[in-house]
Amino acid sequence: MQLTKESKKEIFTRFGGNEANTGSTEAQVALFTERINHISQHLKGNRKDFSAELSLVKLVGKRRALLNYLAKQDIFKYRALIKELGIRK
Repeated sequence: MQLTKESKKEIFTRFGGNEANTGSTEAQVALFTERINHISQHLKGNRKDFSAELSLVKLVGKRRALLNYLAKQDIFKYRALIKELGIRK
């Protein structure tokens, strides 16, 4: 199941400021986190779905790169974001 339009709008409104701000780093990290959580739940029941596993690894790498960028730009936003999303480092 893909994320619905309403759930994406909610994520962008909550983390990006408004639903049109889809390019902010915080909103992208939040969206990637939702997708990662969904794929992780899928893989718990479908252990041999290797294409989903590959997409999970790619998403985690993209999220990590964005988080590294955010940490270099504004460490306070980075710390607030990982605390709010519950991402451990």
